[in-house]
Amino acid sequence: MEITGASTNTPPGSDLKFLEKPVEADATTDIIYMMCPMHLLTIEEKIQEISVGQVLAILTDYEGALEDIPGWCVKTGNEFIGILEDPDYYTFYVRKLKES
Repeated sequence: MEITGASTNTPPGSDLKFLEKPVEADATTDIIYMMCPMHLLTIEEKIQEISVGQVLAILTDYEGALEDIPGWCVKTGNEFIGILEDPDYYTFYVRKLKES
C-alpha cells in the first residue's frame, strides 16, 4: 500500500513538518489500519504511559492523521515534533509536555 497525498515539500502556511530522518523515541505505538476516532483514543492511552519530556512515535497509514495528530497536540498541550514519511506509512513524533 502506498501513501498518496503527502509530500516532503510542506505547503505554505501548513503546520506540518516533514522530517528527513527518524527521531529517537522513548515509546512507539502502531495504529496502522486504525481510523478516527480510535487512533486518537489509542494515542491518548499511550501518551499516559510515558513521562513528561519523553517522545512517542506513532505509526499510521491514515491520511486523516495529517490533520488529526497535530490538532490533537495543540488541544492537549503536547509538542508535535514532525512526521517521517515512509512508502507505506507515516511516523509522527510527539513530545509529552505535561501530565493530563
